[in-house]
Amino acid sequence: MAQDSVGLSSDYQFWMQKVSTWDQASTVETQQDTCLHLPRFQEFLRQMYEALKEMDSNTVIERFPTIGQLLAKTCRNPFILAYDESQKILIWCLCCLINKEPQNSGDSKLNSWTRGLLCHVLSAFRFDIREVGLFTQGLGYAPADYYPGLLKNMVLSLVSELRENHLNGFNTQRRMTPERVRALSRVCVPLITLPDFEPLVEALLTCHGCEPQEVLWPEFFDAVSEAFLLKKISLPTSAVVCLWLRHLPSLEKAMLHLFEKLISSERNFLRIERFVRDSSLPEAACHPAIFRIVDETFRYALLETDGAPEILATIQVFTRCFLEALEKENKQLKFALRTYFPYASPSLVTALLQHPKDIPQGLWHQSLQHISEMLREIVEDQTHGSYGGPSDCWFAFIHFGGWADVAAEQLLRSEADPPEAVLWLLAFSYSPRDGSQQRAQTMEEVKAVLGRLLKLLRSPGFSARDVQAAAGQSREEAPRPLECGPLIRRLLLNFLLWAPGAHAIAQEVITLMAPTREITHEITGFLDQTLYRWDHLCTAAPASRKLASELLTELRGQV
Repeated sequence: MAQDSVGLSSDYQFWMQKVSTWDQASTVETQQDTCLHLPRFQEFLRQMYEALKEMDSNTVIERFPTIGQLLAKTCRNPFILAYDESQKILIWCLCCLINKEPQNSGDSKLNSWTRGLLCHVLSAFRFDIREVGLFTQGLGYAPADYYPGLLKNMVLSLVSELRENHLNGFNTQRRMTPERVRALSRVCVPLITLPDFEPLVEALLTCHGCEPQEVLWPEFFDAVSEAFLLKKISLPTSAVVCLWLRHLPSLEKAMLHLFEKLISSERNFLRIERFVRDSSLPEAACHPAIFRIVDETFRYALLETDGAPEILATIQVFTRCFLEALEKENKQLKFALRTYFPYASPSLVTALLQHPKDIPQGLWHQSLQHISEMLREIVEDQTHGSYGGPSDCWFAFIHFGGWADVAAEQLLRSEADPPEAVLWLLAFSYSPRDGSQQRAQTMEEVKAVLGRLLKLLRSPGFSARDVQAAAGQSREEAPRPLECGPLIRRLLLNFLLWAPGAHAIAQEVITLMAPTREITHEITGFLDQTLYRWDHLCTAAPASRKLASELLTELRGQV
């Protein structure tokens, strides 16, 4: 405690000198210095309050004889009053100076002086009307409406001027000069989190001049980006698009912020969707330039993590939210689809964009065959022309991961021999880098497993060991290529969820097929993805949904 006291006294002297310097001259340099120190000064005020609230007013004056000067100069500084929570903390500090039972004229004079400062602070900026009422009633003053109204009118006037500036274009006689726009953006830096200033922030972001270089102050973009990410301000999508187009580091920060949230939380599709929607990225990505940057960032993340399931899941959720936003914004697309996916064939993207829920289940097989044929022609026959090769096709395909899930389910629900086109599509989705010979081997392996599983379906009864043997996972079986493992496990899980006779032994089968933590994590992710997709397709039987939910809960307790 003594060490804290010494530290506070040292800080007090430093900030007393700073505030005095700021109070003596209002130049561009002092304003910049004020803005630079605002976060630290707010923290000092907070520490000051924590110390003052433990003392009576007489002890406060004894301990800090010049505190009146410090607080008075602080009250006169509009930058401090406008910054974040500084105004509120300053009011708390002032309240600590009031003597509830004044013993002499000195105490009464101090109370009167303090109430005057409080009235000045309360009338200088807008507060919640109930909060103002509580303070002003206790101080014996009526709330002053003039200053908040003046502030609001000033902001509206500047917003109107900026909008006229945007409309007038090259009419230089009626345009706001670039120097004034730049100065205005600099003044706004410490005021950005004030609700009354949001219209001005939006107007500055959406105002485009004819200058070849950016006119807004760089720190303005940084401050807006940070406040937006921390939810201290709300901006319409149009303003967010302008922010990210005019200041690429802000978009990069938004992507990093999303990745940080994904990394720090458990993999869960509903949570991923909440994070993605909360980021405003899907709506802003309706602008092709932003979509391309976001999409390429996902591609690099995918390469850096060697196709991590969490990144794949995020890409699929983002794509779904993006398509919803695109449809909501305009039923007729403003931009051709090739603008968003220039590396993929337009006919392929058009086919992938058809969501399975919008197609009768009886026609799913035809859609899968059509998609598979287009991909195979590009990948194996090398007829991609001006479009990308196998890796680009795979990247386009994984955006719409629902089709791979439908393919896996269709193979198990068909009585006929598995179609080669669907087998190829699944093999390609899991191992896009394989050559034709390796992919053919994977297809044969999957076909053999499917045959044994379908044979079990026709038998009167089967055990967990029978299912394990059918999947070729018993110890006696020769080891299969590593690429086949995840695909076979996916088919096996689909079998457990769709086959009524397998429900009773599902937990035992999963225990046998998940000997390691990594495989348990993989199966957990698959079950979570399946439930998420069923919520949007509404194709699962209640018993299958119930089983998947129970298995997921059990596995999450183990991971």
